[in-house]
Amino acid sequence: MPDFLSKLLGRKSRRVRCTLAKTYRVISSASVDDLWQTVVDFADVSWHPLLARTNVPRGLVPKPGLIFRAVTRLSPIPIRIFVERVRPGELLSIRILAMPGIEERMIYQVESTVWGTRISYSVTLRGWLSPLIWSFIRPYAAKVAEALAKAAEKAPLQGGPGKKTHPGNSVDFGF
Repeated sequence: MPDFLSKLLGRKSRRVRCTLAKTYRVISSASVDDLWQTVVDFADVSWHPLLARTNVPRGLVPKPGLIFRAVTRLSPIPIRIFVERVRPGELLSIRILAMPGIEERMIYQVESTVWGTRISYSVTLRGWLSPLIWSFIRPYAAKVAEALAKAAEKAPLQGGPGKKTHPGNSVDFGF
């Protein structure tokens, strides 16, 4: 009997387990609040190179346990996104539930530095399909942090998330 168990356990350890992880970082001139508002506004993902649209209503604040649907730019098949952790103003961790054989986790982290606001975007893929999926999403994943920074830098100028502009409240000093 012990031989049977050792063979069974030995087979489990021989399974192919592949994990791919990559972190992208960008320094932005946008404030931490502007970057954070852009990250958590799942209703407007127009800046995101991988996501095309979601079914999240405007103004919904992400909380752990929130599950919503999204459509990627690579496929018209909807995926589910699960919000794992949220530290307001600092960190958002989400998990993509697309298909069996692949597990994807994305972490957005925003922090203030001496040089500006740093946005970190981390992608972790696990499962036997991860090398195949990574070959498709790698060029898009490399652009996420930069696209987020650009969207947050434009947001205050356009009256973006959390910003209300009033035309009569501007002052021109004539410099």
